[in-house]
Amino acid sequence: MVRKIWIVEDEPDIANLVAHHVRKEQFEVNIFHNGESFLESVETEVPDLVILDLMLPGVSGLEICKDLMGKERTQTTPIIMLTARGTEADIVLGLELGADDYVVKPFSVSELMARIKAVLRRSEQPGDGKLITVDGLSVDLESFEVKVDGKTLGLTYAEFRILSLLISKPDRVFTRQNIIDGIWDDYRVVTSKTVDVHVAHLRKKIGKYGEHIKTVRGVGYKFEA
Repeated sequence: MVRKIWIVEDEPDIANLVAHHVRKEQFEVNIFHNGESFLESVETEVPDLVILDLMLPGVSGLEICKDLMGKERTQTTPIIMLTARGTEADIVLGLELGADDYVVKPFSVSELMARIKAVLRRSEQPGDGKLITVDGLSVDLESFEVKVDGKTLGLTYAEFRILSLLISKPDRVFTRQNIIDGIWDDYRVVTSKTVDVHVAHLRKKIGKYGEHIKTVRGVGYKFEA
């Protein structure tokens, strides 16, 4: 099956450059130069990955990301933000809204392609068939499905991996570096702050069960069963 990658970028030169290299890897590509046309198209078809600029005319990239994460049919769609806005605050905000990765312009095409492949590989990665439950929280490592009191949640890949890592070994303390090494195996530089952002977002999504994820001051996190 050909994977569909949609590029939302208002600068034609950048959009065409990325599209050229993505097509060389045998992916199907659609280019959108504004957020409105992208959101209209995603109502009828959901891509396998979105490469999203933040500074778009009209609807911003952050608004698009928020919209995708807020709808059940698109909330697990991988997003790579590609933008000139590279401050820590921008990166943290992007991750909080559900982006899977964040690439700052100017960028290396080879690095971007490596990240695209890594995100797609992670989204396809099979589990080991285990179902882990704690009270009303269940984590299916095979189907990548998380339920809270019977309701299926839409977690990003990073959020799912953090939860499955912690819940699979209750009461074990994982350092932030343990979490980084266990989840991000590609070319990016991931900081402790990135882990903290994903954990905060995860706690919020799983509601009352977020209290099971304990912060071990100065060290990392554990799932307290």
